[in-house]
Amino acid sequence: MSGEAAGPPPATGARPAPGPVRPYQFPRFERRTLVNGMRLLLAPMHALPVVTVHVLLDAGATRDPAGREGVALLAAELLAEGTRRLDGAALVDRFEQLGTALATGADWDSAWCESTVLGPRLDALLTLLADVVRAPAFAPREVDRLAAQRQAELLEQRAEPRSLADDMFARFAYAPRARFAVPAGGSEASVRSIGRDDIVAFHARHVAPASTTVVIAGDVTSDEAERLVTARFGGWSPAGSMGVAPGPGTPAPDAEAPGGRAVHVVAKPDAPQSEVRVGHVAIPRAHPDWLRVHVMNAILGGLFSSRINLNLRERHAYTYGAFSTVDARRNAGTFDVSTAVERAVTAPAVGEILQELSRMQEAPVRADELSLATDYLEGVFPIRFETTEAVAGALANLAIFGLADDYYDGYRARVRALSIDEVWQAARTHLRPAAAQVVVVGDAAAIRAPLESLGLGPVHVWDATGEPAG
Repeated sequence: MSGEAAGPPPATGARPAPGPVRPYQFPRFERRTLVNGMRLLLAPMHALPVVTVHVLLDAGATRDPAGREGVALLAAELLAEGTRRLDGAALVDRFEQLGTALATGADWDSAWCESTVLGPRLDALLTLLADVVRAPAFAPREVDRLAAQRQAELLEQRAEPRSLADDMFARFAYAPRARFAVPAGGSEASVRSIGRDDIVAFHARHVAPASTTVVIAGDVTSDEAERLVTARFGGWSPAGSMGVAPGPGTPAPDAEAPGGRAVHVVAKPDAPQSEVRVGHVAIPRAHPDWLRVHVMNAILGGLFSSRINLNLRERHAYTYGAFSTVDARRNAGTFDVSTAVERAVTAPAVGEILQELSRMQEAPVRADELSLATDYLEGVFPIRFETTEAVAGALANLAIFGLADDYYDGYRARVRALSIDEVWQAARTHLRPAAAQVVVVGDAAAIRAPLESLGLGPVHVWDATGEPAG
């Protein structure tokens, strides 16, 4: 060795060509069912000596009784606050002794408990999880504490423009009495009305073996995992109920707001920026066009290189970023564009967003746009599943949305096979600029008149509580 640094290779001026796409196979898994009706999804993964357990409960926010919106989220959070056998502090201590922690939560379609341990501690973990799911204490003190905490969070969200814009967009996109018009965690009024009896009744009705799926991914065989789950959950009586009988005249949770396009200004006096949301009710996750809409959205606003971001950020310098999303739910979620812009350019930014939606429908996307989007989605797909937690979460999505067992194995090929015409058809069918709701949280005195000049439809002004303000 000479001891001299080798130095970089000579520059050629040409970027290296990408290599061939490597094959990918999602971890193998099995479905099994216990005698009491509990479902299992088991994915042996032996690369690391850890196991993730995800207990999935069909007890999401769409199950909330009318007037008690938020009870599902409170019930899920309270699962971590103690059982009839162990109070909250003792429960935390038991999980810490296993070298882990318990995560609980709920969204629109499900509630869950999740934890990861070393393989030899799986049985002890399942023992704790069975106690958490089957015998929560719902201690009055903890109920009061978490309800008060949720009330404080709602007040904070009302003062925070981004959260306020999200909540108000849902309020105006859906019919007034639809469940999706109220946040998953409830409103101040609904949370205030929830008592311990409501939480106990909700758990009794919706948490049962037939509405529970246990997902296990990690360093354990399927047979051993089934044996351990049976030992801890097999004696659970198949009681409880799935589903909610709607009351007379109750709209579907995803019923769309009547009427056409409208502009809703949520007044934040003297706000230097405007939080903007533009969109409408979209399609359920299980819709056969979901993948086409997903790729269409990537081109329109889902990626940094998307049309909306390049327009508002690069071409006009209105914002640091503008993106669109299609929310995945069992029922119809929303398609929405979100951004924050300086007050003076609020109306031009809204106009550009709506023009991009229309342009997406008026002509096919370019071949290079489709290639960029599909290459990205195909390329990043495998790295989403590098841990047992990620695989368990993916399997939970199969259960929640009723996806086929080969969904993940065939995803990349289906993305790669999409044509320009299919993406264009998705835009023409599922984008609805004429029905879009425009929500702007900002200084109403400064932005109302410019928004009215766009001629998009009626312009309403609201205060932060959703009451008319002029």
